[in-house]
Amino acid sequence: MSDGPSYGFDTLQIHAGARPDPATGARQTPIYQTTAYVFRDADHAAALFNLQEVGYIYSRLTNPTVAVLQERIATLEGGVGAVCCSSGHAAQIMALFPLMGPGLNIVASTRLYGGSVTQLSHTIKRFGWEARFVDFDDLDAVKAAIDDNTRAIFCESIANPGGYITDLDAIAGVADGAGLPLIVDNTSATPYLCRPIEHGATLVVHSTTKYLTGNGTVTGGCVVDSGNFDWSASDKFPSLSAPEPAYHGLKFHETFGNLAYTFHGIAIGLRDLGMTMNPQAAHYTLMGTETLSLRMERHVENAEKLAAWLEADPRVDFVTYAGLKSSPYYERVERICPKGAGALFTVAIKGGYDACVKLVNGLEIFSHVANLGDARSLVIHSASTTHRQLTTEQQEAAGAGPNMVRFSIGTEDADDLIADLDQALTKAMN
Repeated sequence: MSDGPSYGFDTLQIHAGARPDPATGARQTPIYQTTAYVFRDADHAAALFNLQEVGYIYSRLTNPTVAVLQERIATLEGGVGAVCCSSGHAAQIMALFPLMGPGLNIVASTRLYGGSVTQLSHTIKRFGWEARFVDFDDLDAVKAAIDDNTRAIFCESIANPGGYITDLDAIAGVADGAGLPLIVDNTSATPYLCRPIEHGATLVVHSTTKYLTGNGTVTGGCVVDSGNFDWSASDKFPSLSAPEPAYHGLKFHETFGNLAYTFHGIAIGLRDLGMTMNPQAAHYTLMGTETLSLRMERHVENAEKLAAWLEADPRVDFVTYAGLKSSPYYERVERICPKGAGALFTVAIKGGYDACVKLVNGLEIFSHVANLGDARSLVIHSASTTHRQLTTEQQEAAGAGPNMVRFSIGTEDADDLIADLDQALTKAMN
């Protein structure tokens, strides 16, 4: 696409990054199933390896199919560049890798996907990194958790599992005041419902496995760079501002400007961590993005109907969906997610743990899987699965207590989903 007109979201989700294949004229982006690429000559190869020219060397680093997806997601998010990788968890490590070092820490929201809490609580300690978990509704606590060794602030736009909406503008203000990048996981919202960069985010991460692909076929992740952070404003980020020994003293920020983070993610992150997205996964995700807005509209429409029905049902204690007027986060929806509060929420079932298990076992249309963002409606009891490794206190803080069931509402007929919930709740109460 040309850089001239300003296209709408529905056009960009189909066309951004994609052009007819120059060799065949193929209109759909081909799957470039290749590991390596022929150089024009020795000088061309040297220029690529010296980062003096952009191109394709080896598919651990760059691949034409993956490159289209990177450009498309970056465009939809309003970023300058993106790096795709093998999963959402890989994207989180990729996002932190240029920023962190032994003895350094990040400040993270308590309201995160259970796997992310585990990754940040335990796994990153093996790198000598630390995560400090704070209730992001308490801005004073967020500020108090920051010290001289803090290198990033991390949260989710719409938090998994409870559908909590983070006040990104307020958190971005704290990050800016401390001279730190704000990293926002936008998986549950997608750029159709929320564009974190417009609210001050420095980096946006995705599990492309979820809504961006939308069909439960492949795993993937992505890190989007806003291009707005000054990596040379302090000495906190030497990977981006100081000479890089592996490239003869090249300084990424000085050389690549607002694309410094993106180039580092490819030239260092993918080169050495090897968390590569395969081209077939990129192809499936590209096809998914083409219908993103249509699917998200139906996801939200169905979620609003089901959340309202569940809230009115006497067998339910409460529903956490932010799109309900009873939600304490209802006022944030219009400001942070103006097209809807997403399709992810939890439900507190009367009868506790045992009733939750019966409910999950009794559903027929809903699929009991450890995933979200599928066109199919999904259900899981987080306390016994995705958040099982957490303490009871951590489960409660994340909105995944033993009496809670998480729903990811799909695009089926809403009346059919309500009927399925009704019969399963009846079983759960017996």
